[in-house]
Amino acid sequence: MEFLAQLVDIALHLDRHLALLLPTLGVWIYALLFLVIFAETGLVILPFLPGDSLLFVAGALAAAGGMDIGALCITLWVAACAGDNTNYWIGRVVGPRAFRWEKSRLFNPAALNATQAFYAKHGGKTIVIARFLPLLRTFAPFVAGIARMGYARFLPIDCAGGALWIGSMTLAGYWLGNQPFFKENLSLVIVAIVAVSLLPALVAWLRRAA
Repeated sequence: MEFLAQLVDIALHLDRHLALLLPTLGVWIYALLFLVIFAETGLVILPFLPGDSLLFVAGALAAAGGMDIGALCITLWVAACAGDNTNYWIGRVVGPRAFRWEKSRLFNPAALNATQAFYAKHGGKTIVIARFLPLLRTFAPFVAGIARMGYARFLPIDCAGGALWIGSMTLAGYWLGNQPFFKENLSLVIVAIVAVSLLPALVAWLRRAA
């Protein structure tokens, strides 16, 4: 049980453990990062996995010489696009039945409903905007599939959004992560990234509650 708990902790906080895993895994670190980003974007029951902070830390490790920044960005972009496309087709197949899963412990109906409202307001732009919003990032392609958004329209928008998200967060870590302030306060930086990512969702919730 203790070993299982350690594995869960590593999965949920991979952004904190990445530097320790890199010397052990070597090039297999790319596969691990691929799986985490794919799961976070592609499996509707796993929106709680690290996203933005993980990209920042991975970029910082690449700047320190631990990974190749080009290979890292391509790997993460492919993972993000593959995850979203998987999620889109799951939504397209499942359809409106998803809204009857209120009692599921593995599914977040509140986040699904919030994403549906966001999608209704912003349309296709949701696919790009949601890339930068935790929870909504996982549900946006799922809702697009439920709404029967044309795949020929979804695919290029999603790939562009994935490039913006992966590029901005990973390169931010690459350029800033090894600056003295960021290196000495990495834990605080990770918390700040998560807080800023969640801020739009908090504002939306406060508006609805008002």
